[in-house]
Amino acid sequence: MIGTETPQDRLKRMKMRSWRRGTKEMDLVLGPWADAHLEQLTAAELDIYELLLAENDQDLMACLFNQAEPRPEIAPLLERITAFARDRLRKV
Repeated sequence: MIGTETPQDRLKRMKMRSWRRGTKEMDLVLGPWADAHLEQLTAAELDIYELLLAENDQDLMACLFNQAEPRPEIAPLLERITAFARDRLRKV
């Protein structure tokens, strides 16, 4: 947690960072996932999501497209996010 940030403020900040990335593509992957799942994550999972948010968008996209391996710490969570994004695209 940053300083005296409340849990609600942390979630709000993380959602905003999920929707306002460096690329529109990552906005569309992380934003909807954050809206749907962030509030159900454990404190440990939120810490991992913070690590994921610190990653470069191009590096995350390479991982999403199986062109690169994600950092081991974020790999399981990124797999969940990738599956969610694929399911959303199939419904469109």
